[in-house]
This record gives sequence, C-alpha cells and structure tokens, in this order.
Amino acid sequence: MSGTTDFAYFAAGCFWGVEAAFRQVKGVKATVVGYQGGVTMNPTYQDVCTGRTQHAEVVQVEFDPTVVTYEDLLNVFWQSHDPTTLNRQGPDIGTQYRSAIFYRNDEQKAIAEKSKAEQGTRGIFRRSVVTEITPALDFYPAEDYHQQYLEKRGLATCHI
Repeated sequence: MSGTTDFAYFAAGCFWGVEAAFRQVKGVKATVVGYQGGVTMNPTYQDVCTGRTQHAEVVQVEFDPTVVTYEDLLNVFWQSHDPTTLNRQGPDIGTQYRSAIFYRNDEQKAIAEKSKAEQGTRGIFRRSVVTEITPALDFYPAEDYHQQYLEKRGLATCHI
C-alpha cells in the first residue's frame, strides 16, 4: 500500500459488527471503535449506554484512498445496516445505535449527502433513510476489550 491515508467515521448500530464489515475491505488499513457525536468528554461504554452522553457507537476507518474510495466505504456502510430505523439496529435500541456519517471535510460531506440522496431514490429501502450527516468532532476510542471484539472471539457478526 502507498503512504496515503485518510479517515472516515461511521455509526451503524453496534460497533462490533460494523467494524468487522470494514476490516474486510481491501484498502482499509485499520479500524478503531469508539464514541462520537456526544456532549461528554472521554465517555466510557457505561456512560454511552445510558444515552445521556448523546454519543453514537462509531467505527473510525483508516483507509488508503488510492485503493478504496470514500464512496466505496459509503457503500459498505449502507449495506451493513438498516439506515431507515431511528436510534435502532436489530435488537439494539438507543441513540448510541443511530445511523450516522461523521464527515471530516467539505468533500466528504458532499459525497455523503449525494450518497444518502441516492439511497432514497434507488428503491432499496421501503422507508426514508434517517442517517445523520454531521461534522466529525471529537472521537473517543472505546475500551481495549471492544477493539476487534468479534475477531478476537472467532465470530463474524453480532446480529441474529
């Protein structure tokens, strides 16, 4: 891989399964699960689970844009969850499980907004896409035991 690196941030429910999906993508150099989009500094998993911090469970994706594009990552994002359910993915309910794209710059914002609009017109989803598109502010890595959680346990997914 070349020395080029960029970052993307996605929230699509439980971060364990989302991380596993992105780790399979050629051109993804690393992933880190964590918390973003909230009001509390340095939240813990227990803090986020209360819903009071307003953070989402997020995957930080470090990628080589000469190998995989931001658009490609968005396609993985759309395919890895149901972006039409507000604050819920499968059995997981709460604002920490919301669908969100946290953009780093105006280019990512424009690409994300275009991609979201296309999802609404492609007829894939029966309901409206509720995914938030907001600036990537502070990202707080989750505790070590959450990193590559499924991989460490020989699992492919956390959903039934």
